[in-house]
Amino acid sequence: MSGFYRRNAPWLAAALAMSFASSFGQTFFISLFAGGIRADFALSDGEWGAVYTVATIGSALVLAQAGQLADTVAPRRLVLGIAGLYLAAIAAMAFGTAVWMLVLAVFGLRLAGQGLISHLSMTLTARWFRANRGRALAVVVLGYPAGEALLPPLAVALIGWIGWRETWLLAGALLGLVILPLILALLARGDRVPTGPAGEGGDGEAAGMEGRHWTRAEVLRHWSFWALMPGVLAPSFIGTVAFFHQVHLSGLRGWDLSVMALGYPAYAAVSVVLSLISGPLIDRIGPVALLPVYLLPIGAAISALMLPGGEGVWIACLLGIGVSQGVVITLLGALWPRLYGTRHIGGIKALTVSAMVVSTAVGPGVTGLVIDLGWPLPAQAPFMAAWCLAASAAFALIAPRLAARLPAREGVA
Repeated sequence: MSGFYRRNAPWLAAALAMSFASSFGQTFFISLFAGGIRADFALSDGEWGAVYTVATIGSALVLAQAGQLADTVAPRRLVLGIAGLYLAAIAAMAFGTAVWMLVLAVFGLRLAGQGLISHLSMTLTARWFRANRGRALAVVVLGYPAGEALLPPLAVALIGWIGWRETWLLAGALLGLVILPLILALLARGDRVPTGPAGEGGDGEAAGMEGRHWTRAEVLRHWSFWALMPGVLAPSFIGTVAFFHQVHLSGLRGWDLSVMALGYPAYAAVSVVLSLISGPLIDRIGPVALLPVYLLPIGAAISALMLPGGEGVWIACLLGIGVSQGVVITLLGALWPRLYGTRHIGGIKALTVSAMVVSTAVGPGVTGLVIDLGWPLPAQAPFMAAWCLAASAAFALIAPRLAARLPAREGVA
């Protein structure tokens, strides 16, 4: 298996660098600048939340259409286009002086970062690999926890030293001068076709259910997509809510934020370990088999917030979220091409990614409103846990029906 990684190192590294590059458009990074943003733009917590929600939903709507470009545009050309949008958004964040400029900046960061570059990373990996898709995805998704572990402490230190706008300029320099050129250099060898001695498959495409390649319109008309989406959206909703409201939890429970921050390296480590474990497991048993169980850890994690105790409760919550997040990105990256084939996978994944982006926008807004109505986050936790349990039960019923429609799996190298 070491030969597999060695032969495919350029493509794996390119996709991993894309997943890391998405960090600058993720909630965990943007939220670090909330204090400076609210002060400079004279925004209340609610107003800043509204800006974030509107911009994120707008980015999701555009992503639903723009994501199809991953099926038709050469990877290097698409990376160049995303880079232009990404760097323009960072510049707007660093130099913007009006609220409308802030809205555009957040819109661009969410579309280019959490949306397009992340979507391209997962789509290319799904298309490039077949028999070892799970192993490949397990490597590629390591860019996400790497960003979550490395960037927050660095950004917090820089904000205190040089200011929040200047920190965005340094982020732009890192992205534009190091990460994006690295991605382009790694993609210079051209697109990968899943054939060759690794046994990745007999041709460049893999069919989905019923032995065919589903179009986006066909997916939208099929019951399977709508049956899967409620459970698919749960991790992005719950994880974002927990991160977004950590200051609320700190004030509510009297927890020290600096102690709470110690949970993030543990969260990233657990996510990495579970990603590396789940990848080979998915290759052996298929992604459909894991559907009934992958939401249980995050359901237990959010339930932990109901327990009395100190900062250890928060760290336990982060660890449970890390378990599910370590599985979910690899799982979903393998699920969609397995169900619907690879020919139109960019357009299909654009639907799912945009829906997940919407859930990350709606989650903080809805739960924040409920908090304002007198229901703190721990009081909302049972409902989110019940969502996970109900979705897992539904997946247990759905999985056999999906498995019966799948073609034979390719051999594993």
